[in-house]
Amino acid sequence: MKIGELAKRTGCSVQAIRYYEKENLLPSTRRSDGNFRLYDESYIEQLSFIRLCRGLDLSLSEVRQLLSLKNSPGADCDEVNYMMEAHIQQVEARINDLMELNDQLRALRSYCSDQQTVENCGILQSLSSSVDDRPTGDTHDRHNGATFSG
Repeated sequence: MKIGELAKRTGCSVQAIRYYEKENLLPSTRRSDGNFRLYDESYIEQLSFIRLCRGLDLSLSEVRQLLSLKNSPGADCDEVNYMMEAHIQQVEARINDLMELNDQLRALRSYCSDQQTVENCGILQSLSSSVDDRPTGDTHDRHNGATFSG
């Protein structure tokens, strides 16, 4: 099948397929006489595996490592378990960061009522004030690197 058919059957864009090939997540394909890439059914399975991994927010290097391990069926799976544990810890850290961000945004939202003019908006005043004038509780917002104390 050609790349368009592979894209349709897997729900993956043609650009993503080419990118995964460039990143060596998909093996090189044979070419037709017209120089079109030709794929067989094994590419559907491999691309589906990659998409599932990416859906779990695994990095390309993690996907590459899992593919390598998948192709070594006799190998010990401890490495897979360690990778998943590390990824779980990363996700938990991001969840904590997002919860802190949520608290900061809610605190900021509490600075203004709905019946204010922009001139008297407590949110804008708080964002415009210096760090020293803000409430204490220094926390870092890793979303954009800024610091807001809330």
